[in-house]
Amino acid sequence: MGRGRLIVRSFYDRPVLDVARDLLGAVVVHGDVAVRLSEVEAYEGADDPASHAFRGPTARNAVMFGPPGHAYVYFTYGMHFCVNLVCGEAGRASAVLLRAGEVVGGIEQARLRRPAGPDRDLARGPARLTKALDIDRSLDGADVCDPRSPLRVLRGDATPAASIASGPRVGVSAATDRPWRLWIDGDPTVSTYRAHAPRRRRGTNG
Repeated sequence: MGRGRLIVRSFYDRPVLDVARDLLGAVVVHGDVAVRLSEVEAYEGADDPASHAFRGPTARNAVMFGPPGHAYVYFTYGMHFCVNLVCGEAGRASAVLLRAGEVVGGIEQARLRRPAGPDRDLARGPARLTKALDIDRSLDGADVCDPRSPLRVLRGDATPAASIASGPRVGVSAATDRPWRLWIDGDPTVSTYRAHAPRRRRGTNG
């Protein structure tokens, strides 16, 4: 019900795991490209040592401490952007990382941005998702609940609870026991799970 409608702010003003589950199947739109979400990760802020907000606000994570329904975009590994949706009450700094999805609109444009590989890989992983949607730091703080915003999130088909799987988050070195990565079981666009691998220091033999 309400498929294709802009998701309103009250949707995000809830506990992070509730928002994460309900984002599966939602559609993220930027320009001509639209991606149906198949995989997300939840981060709780001050209560979550794996969160960017765990040690408090900084210039980088300031958007996380603001009102819900805004995009938090960060640059990682010197080459990739990742996008999160802020949720919960202002000041709590919880957010949902958008990990993967299926390109359901503007596929030709998405292919130009990622010319190699099959269509299922166009947004299969958080860096590929932002590449397909052309999301960068200029969209940090974008209000995804504003119909005039360049970045919006629309309701999709509801995902049955029986189709949602959960497991450990990808690449985190803290709070590794939390099964806060959620995905649509059996969806071919879900990314491959990779546990955290500590970086080896130069000049050592490990």
